[in-house]
Order: sequence, then C-alpha cells, then structure tokens
Amino acid sequence: MARVIRDSVSDTIQNHLNDPRIEGLVSVTHVEVAPDLRTAQVFLSIFAADETSQQRTFEVIQHASRPIQLRLGDVLTSRFCPHLLLLRDTQFKKTLETLHLIDEVSKEFQDRPHPSDEVGAGDDPSEDRS
Repeated sequence: MARVIRDSVSDTIQNHLNDPRIEGLVSVTHVEVAPDLRTAQVFLSIFAADETSQQRTFEVIQHASRPIQLRLGDVLTSRFCPHLLLLRDTQFKKTLETLHLIDEVSKEFQDRPHPSDEVGAGDDPSEDRS
C-alpha cells in the first residue's frame, strides 16, 4: 500500500500539478500507512534554491492535497483511501549539512602540516641521543 501511495503522489506532483509556484525537485521519500489504513503520512523532500522557495513549494503542494487525494482514490483498489498527511522530510537536508561539515573539517586537516613534515631533514626521531 505504501509503495502505491508513494508512486501515485509522486506522479501527481510531477505530472499533474501544473502550478508555476512549485519550484525545484520534489521527491516523495517515504510513506507510513497507519495499521487501520485510514491515514498515511507522506514525507516530501524539496530541493529548491533556498528555504523560502522550499517552504512556498511545500505550501502549494499542501494546498493541492485534495486533487492529490482524489487521484490516489482513482488508483487504489482497496475499500478505503487513506487520508494523506503531507509532511516535509528534513532528513536529507540534515544529511547534506553533515556531509558539508565533514568536508570542511577534512579540508582543515589537509591544510595543516603533518607531524612528520616538522621533523628536520636527516633527523630520525627514533634515534637515541644519550
């Protein structure tokens, strides 16, 4: 059921919502369906130029939840069509931020001289000078 919902919502957003306010790329990252099949949480990841564009795009999609719901009802063969709760998935954004921080730290370490570079030429730190 979750896969069908994910595919249907994704198709509707990508191919049937012709709203110029939807900017960037919208991806349905995952769907969690309640055990009674009455509700489904649909997590959306939005890749747009900035946070303002992402938020505006999410609001436009939320406003279009009724057409998304109706198209899902046409696709499902089950007795009930779950009520969709559209939510922003921020996990990917957090992952990108973490990768960016790792990249920055890695660059800092590359710019620092290695301890072996500080030992003078011909000096062997393992030699005993007693």
